Amino acid sequence: MSRPARPLLPYLAFVGLALIWGVSFLFIKLVVDDMGPAVLLLFRSASGFVALAAILLVWRRRLFVSDWRAHVFSFTLMALTNSAIPWISIGWGEERITSGLASILNSTTILWTAVLIPFVMPSERPSALNYAGVVVGFAGVVVLVYPDISAHGLTGDVLGALAVVLASLSYAVNALYQRRRMRHVSVFDVSLGQLAAATVLGIPIAAPWLSQVHVHLVSIAAGLALGAVCTGIAYLLYYYVMNTLGAVRAAGVTLLVPVTAVFWGAAILHETVSATIVAGMIVILAGIVLANVRRARRPLAAADDAAAA
Repeated sequence: MSRPARPLLPYLAFVGLALIWGVSFLFIKLVVDDMGPAVLLLFRSASGFVALAAILLVWRRRLFVSDWRAHVFSFTLMALTNSAIPWISIGWGEERITSGLASILNSTTILWTAVLIPFVMPSERPSALNYAGVVVGFAGVVVLVYPDISAHGLTGDVLGALAVVLASLSYAVNALYQRRRMRHVSVFDVSLGQLAAATVLGIPIAAPWLSQVHVHLVSIAAGLALGAVCTGIAYLLYYYVMNTLGAVRAAGVTLLVPVTAVFWGAAILHETVSATIVAGMIVILAGIVLANVRRARRPLAAADDAAAA
C-alpha cells in the first residue's frame, strides 16, 4: 500500500468524501421523483463526466494519461459495479423500504469488503482489531438510525432490502477490483473512464423512461450537483483514498456517510439531533478509528503489488 508524503491528506479526503456523499442523499431525494432511477443514472454519469473533463482541461491535463483502450473492459466493469448496479438498486430499493433500514444495509459495504479481501488481497487482510472496528462501526450505524427505526420500523419488502444489499456487495466488488487491478492507473483516468462507460451504459437503460421525465429547475440543479460534485469530484477522492488507505478503510466511508447525512440535515433542514443520534455518531467514529489502526506491512504485499501490475 502506498504511503503518501502527507499522511493526513488521505484522511482529509476521507472526511471530504463522506461530507459529499452525505449530502448526495438530499440531492437524490430531490431528483429521483422527477427522473426515476434509470434516467438519474444517465444524467448523473453524463454530468459527472462533463464536469470532471472540464476540470482536467482547466488544469491543462490530458484527459487520459494512459491508453484508455487498454482499460475498456475494466472501465466497463467498474461502471457496472460502482454506478449502474448500485445506483439503480438503491433507488429501486428505497421505494420499498424505510430510509433507516436502507442506511444499515448500505453500510454493509465495509462488511462485504472485509469478508472478501482475504481471498483477493491477503496482504491487506485487516487485523483482529480492524475487524472489531468494522463491527463497532456497523453497530453505531444501527444506533444512529434507531430514531427512524423506532418511528417507522424495519418495514418494507424482502426484494427492496435485497436490492440495497446487492448495491453494497457491488460497491465492495468494485473496491476490491480497483485495488487489485487498477491501483497503478491514474485516479483521473479511472474516474473519467468509469464515468464515460457509465454514460454509455446508461443510454439504453434510460431510453424507455425518458418520455416520463418531468423537468423542474430544482431537480435539474440538484441533478447537476449530484453529477458534478457527488460523482465527478467524489470519484477522484474515493480512488485516491483507495490507493492510499486500502480497500477496507476506503469502504469505511459508508459508515461515516450516515453521520454526515445527519450533519447536513441539521445544517440545511434544521433537523433535531437527539442524544441517541450523538451516541451513534460517537460509536461510529470509534469504530472507524479502530478499523484504521495500521499493522506492519507484510512481506506478501510485494507479491500482491507484482501480481496487480
